[in-house]
Amino acid sequence: MVELGLRNDVYRRPLATALERLGVSSGWRCADVGAGAGDVSVAFAELVGPTGRVYAVDSDPEARDAVAEQAAAAGGAQVVAITQAGEDLLLPEAVDLAFCRFLLLHVLDPSLVLRRMAAATRPGGYVVAQEPITSAGRIAGRPLSMPDARHPDVGGLLPALVREAGLELLDAWGEAPAGAGPGPVADYLESLTGASPEDDPIVLPLLVTVIARRAG
Repeated sequence: MVELGLRNDVYRRPLATALERLGVSSGWRCADVGAGAGDVSVAFAELVGPTGRVYAVDSDPEARDAVAEQAAAAGGAQVVAITQAGEDLLLPEAVDLAFCRFLLLHVLDPSLVLRRMAAATRPGGYVVAQEPITSAGRIAGRPLSMPDARHPDVGGLLPALVREAGLELLDAWGEAPAGAGPGPVADYLESLTGASPEDDPIVLPLLVTVIARRAG
């Protein structure tokens, strides 16, 4: 299993699995679309090294710059910070891998974002997307909700969406961490919802991962 420096990232295992299957390594060009807190951009920088390049793309320029700085320091890779929404994705070069996670549930048009990601990859390049089925999460047996998300269960549509974007679907699966009492799963839910789950059993939302390829 690929060892990634994903700090406090309870969903690190499905990402590590995807990157290991693709063989992401030195010299790759990768785009982290909707870079957010930056753990994935940092992981990419560690894997691609000084001969690779990472595009940290986010609509928030302050968050984007912080992510780029962290990623460059972590792996010595060339990190390029770009302020763009996923629907407007346009990179300076074609990349080997375009990635997003917890992005499509918030955008207006998930299909458009996936088409943009597909267009940003080189022929034979890859698109990896990870999105939740939020309602599958449970706190003390009660369904989890995310009222601010436009498409909270988009993970359930993800395999079909990548095919509609003209990509070849190579693999798809779902994973969800679970726990009870204090720990990273409870901490993550508290940061997400603002309410402590205390000692209730927790199952985080199922995260669906798809690996797709642009026709060569």
